[in-house]
Parts: sequence; C-alpha cells; structure tokens
Amino acid sequence: MNLYRSARAVAGASGDDVIDWRSAAEAAKAATDPGSLELEPGEGEAYARDVRDARTAVRSIAQVEFDVPDTVEIQNRHHWIDANVDTFERVMGTLETHNGVFPDVARTINTGTMTVLLSFLGRNVLGQYDPLLLADSPANEHALYFVRPNIIRVADALDADYDRFRRWIAFHEVTHAAEFGAAPWLSTHLENRMKDGIAALSDGSFDREAFRDLDAAMTVVEGYAELLMDHAFDDEYEDLRRKLDAKRQGRGPLQQLFRRLLGLGLKQRQYERGKNFFEHVVAVRDLETASLVWAHPDNLPTHEELDTPGLWLRRVER
Repeated sequence: MNLYRSARAVAGASGDDVIDWRSAAEAAKAATDPGSLELEPGEGEAYARDVRDARTAVRSIAQVEFDVPDTVEIQNRHHWIDANVDTFERVMGTLETHNGVFPDVARTINTGTMTVLLSFLGRNVLGQYDPLLLADSPANEHALYFVRPNIIRVADALDADYDRFRRWIAFHEVTHAAEFGAAPWLSTHLENRMKDGIAALSDGSFDREAFRDLDAAMTVVEGYAELLMDHAFDDEYEDLRRKLDAKRQGRGPLQQLFRRLLGLGLKQRQYERGKNFFEHVVAVRDLETASLVWAHPDNLPTHEELDTPGLWLRRVER
C-alpha cells in the first residue's frame, strides 16, 4: 500500500470527463493491499466444485434452467478493482462532461471520491456475480469473481471454517446466476434504471421513480437469492449470517457512515424485505409461483406489493 502514489495519481487526474477512470483505478490499487493469491493445494478445484454443486442444487430447487460463467476467477483486491472500473465508467458515463467553473479541480475531487469508493469495495467485496457485467456483452464473456483475501479475512474474523464460509459465498453468487439466467431482460432493466437516475442527477434533478424502480428490483433480486439459499445450501448457515450481521453492526463510526453513504445499509434492508415477500408467497403458494417474478418485467412487484404480497399474487394470477 502506497498512499503517496495514490495521492499523486489522483492529483494527476486529467482528460475531458468528470472522472479520470484510469487514475482512479491506479490510485485505488496504490491505497489497497492486494492480498495473497497463494492457493493451498486443491483450493482452486474446491472453488470450482462449490460452484458446480451450487448450480446443481439451485437448478433442482428453482426449476430454472441457467448456467454459470465458463470463467470462475479467484481474485485479489487489485484484480477486483481492474475488473469493475470499466463497469462503473459505463454506468456513470451518462454524467455531463462539463465540470463547472473550475473543471480541473472538480475532476480531481470526483476522481478522489471514486478512488475511495473502489478501494473500500475492493477491501470488502467477497464474491460477485454482477448483472451490470452482463449488459451489452456476449453471454460467454461474463465471469464469477471470488476475492480470496477478503473471504479469508472475514472467515477468520467470524471464527468460521474457511471451507464452509467459501462454499456459502459460492452458493449465494450462483443464486444470482439463476436469477439472471431465468430473466435475460433483467440486467438491461437494472442498468437502464441506474443510468436514468444518474443522468437526472447530472442535470441537477432527482428521478425519484427511477431510483424507486431500481430499489424495488434489487429488493426482488436479493430476496429471491435468499429464498433459494434457504432451500439449496447443503449445510447450516444461520450462524454465518448472524455473525456477519453482528460484525457489520460492530463497525466503527467512520465505517458505518461510509457504508450508509454507499447504500450498503439499504442492501441489508433489501435482503430482509425481499426475503419476507418471497417467504409469504411460498407459504401461500409455492416456489414455482414465486419464480413468476422473472417471467416479464411487468411481473416485478411494486413497492406496495412488496409489503403486501397478496396484491402481487392477485395481479399475476389473473
């Protein structure tokens, strides 16, 4: 980790865009310890086996045909930053290119903000099946990522068995593969909603409807994944979830603030709200009915329906 090199990269931000993405990536990596990728014997195959087993189990439970990426990448933190900076750039490319009266100053500030974001996420993301990586890309180019140094660090912090914790992360990410396999339209839907919201912000307005739609869709994505995990994972995991939640609550004030600014507290609410919705649907109908959310974009529940699942059932079962 080299904070001087990181600061120098931010200070050297240039170009015509509001963010110098290459400088942000360089600065984020300079500020972030990459972590070790020295795999233990058989560890690489264990990751691949976890993904294969998860695919088989989730396919059986969800009755949804999908595949996992041909590429399963075991990454360090720098690899994750490199893999994601292009996605951030594409999604945020809707920002206006003007930077006000002092464009160079604004660009440096924006680049520094993105550096902090990439560095924080690079140190905390465990696994990733990111729908935004799928948009506008051939199906065989997407990848499933596991950030090994973070998985090892968190497993150790939770006093959890590394093999079991790694397998739990693999199952969770494969549930997302099932969702986007069942709904090929979903990645474009999410990206368009995000771009609409960012474009409005760059114009000085706030597209409330775009962000509400995005929040509702992500609540469905996270809730359905939790539903599949409850049925598909082949080991106990409530202790893992409980310990991870306790660890998040126990973060220092600065980290808590940063997580709120990034919307990571919102993600936890999406997990819980989405899970409650699907648990109700399965209790009064079945998992096949719950999967109707992926039949068409119009089948996604509204905010009102997420809190009153009976309304959604009446609408989709007409």
